[in-house]
Amino acid sequence: MASNSFFLFVILIVTFTSLLPFSLGRKGFSIKEASVHDLQLAFQQNQLTSRQLVEFYLKQIETQNQVLKGVSEVNRDALAQADIADQERKTKAPGSMLSPLHGIPILLKDNFATKDKMNTTSGSFALLGSVVPRDAGVVTKLRKAGAIILGKATVSEWSHYRSRGAPNGWSARGGYGKV
Repeated sequence: MASNSFFLFVILIVTFTSLLPFSLGRKGFSIKEASVHDLQLAFQQNQLTSRQLVEFYLKQIETQNQVLKGVSEVNRDALAQADIADQERKTKAPGSMLSPLHGIPILLKDNFATKDKMNTTSGSFALLGSVVPRDAGVVTKLRKAGAIILGKATVSEWSHYRSRGAPNGWSARGGYGKV
């Protein structure tokens, strides 16, 4: 009976600590698998800046994208957007709320239009260099929420619109990505 109680106690402790935003006893903050909530807490506690977060993800893309081919383009303005988010966080009025996505970098599928320096190609060379008239509706909402557009994720060319027989994960622009 005592061993069952101890086992139940251990399960409760493990469950409880997994619900905490940061694990007990951790001195540093790890962004590798942090949730948006964890990242926002780290911002509030001055453990992390949006710039540091963007730099981390840019390094991950640089390191892993040669193999995975999951990112077709990185936003050249992402660091500037991160600096703006950090400044907004510093100068916000006391008691004012920022969106949960404020200062959080995200990747968009390459078929979401962005009216900036990035291409919107749906994985095709045919659209490389084309100019879209405006941001897609969801992109407008993400920008308004303060999200940082980190770049464009590789998509199967034309999202398989032209052919269901094309291999999944292949596009002329991005090559054959790991799926």
